[in-house]
Amino acid sequence: MRRIISAKVRNTSGVLNRISGVLTRRQFNIESISVGVTENPDVSRITIVVSVDLDFQMEQLIKQLNKQIDVIKVTDMSADSHLERELALIKVATTSINRQEIMSMIEPFRASVIDVSSQSIIIQIAGSSEKIDALVDVLKVYGIQELARTGITGLLRSSIK
Repeated sequence: MRRIISAKVRNTSGVLNRISGVLTRRQFNIESISVGVTENPDVSRITIVVSVDLDFQMEQLIKQLNKQIDVIKVTDMSADSHLERELALIKVATTSINRQEIMSMIEPFRASVIDVSSQSIIIQIAGSSEKIDALVDVLKVYGIQELARTGITGLLRSSIK
């Protein structure tokens, strides 16, 4: 089962290495990992997507991560209402003939062209992994030259009280 873990950590050197080491020692495959500074420059958020079969494995993983010295808080966002997004940059081969066709194909995905050359365009898209996968599938017929994805980042939704 796909699980999304959010860890607030001290923004210091080596923290990401120690976090990924915990996952490696426990033999979890990291499907996606993204890191960025939070509203507090001394704190970073690490968002990790892993595949976990059993609930007790997830509990053990969270306990192990919480034991790390630079970890402030670990949250399993999977069960709670949350938002997740990913960014992708896609370089697609184009000609003057099919460039307009490609531009009209990406419009429903709310993607945008951020660079144009005589032989290719670079498209930017942000959204769910499924949305990005769908756009990649549409663009494959034109010839994807390069693809870069950021990995998932997310936040829990605010609770209404």
